[in-house]
Amino acid sequence: MIDSLVPQYIRMLRNLRACFEKAEAFAATKKFEADTLLQARLAPDMLPLVAQVGIACDQAKGGAARLAGKEPPKHEDGQKTIGEVKERIAKVLSYLEGFQPSDFKGFEARKITLPWAPGKVISGSDYLAQMALPNFYFHVTTAYALLRHNGVDIGKGDFIGADIALKDA
Repeated sequence: MIDSLVPQYIRMLRNLRACFEKAEAFAATKKFEADTLLQARLAPDMLPLVAQVGIACDQAKGGAARLAGKEPPKHEDGQKTIGEVKERIAKVLSYLEGFQPSDFKGFEARKITLPWAPGKVISGSDYLAQMALPNFYFHVTTAYALLRHNGVDIGKGDFIGADIALKDA
């Protein structure tokens, strides 16, 4: 599972960035300011789209860094435009592309600390299965759902990506 972590983060963030490109085109066609989508919510008590993307980005870089025993880079929140959101995704993609499979050697036994749980640790294998992947997918899926709910013409193929590795039987 660890071998696919960073490639999967990269794939899903690229797909999300492409969804934002479709959102910009949708807004232009409908003649409204695309950046207003960033405040969309599915429920009044949930974080807006811009925060969903920020958390997905933070989870991708933080998840990979923690499992590799590294300190993740800091990226400020506060994006106000889709262009700034796409720039944040690009920064995370650039960071993730620097990882090698060897960076994760021994990740299973690594004791991961989390900023919101001082004095507690979780093993790398438990962190991967119980936090890193589920939390990332939760926020990417929510971002996709917010765009779709607001009329952007995206579907499952946009979420998964059209370039899956199919081969002849």
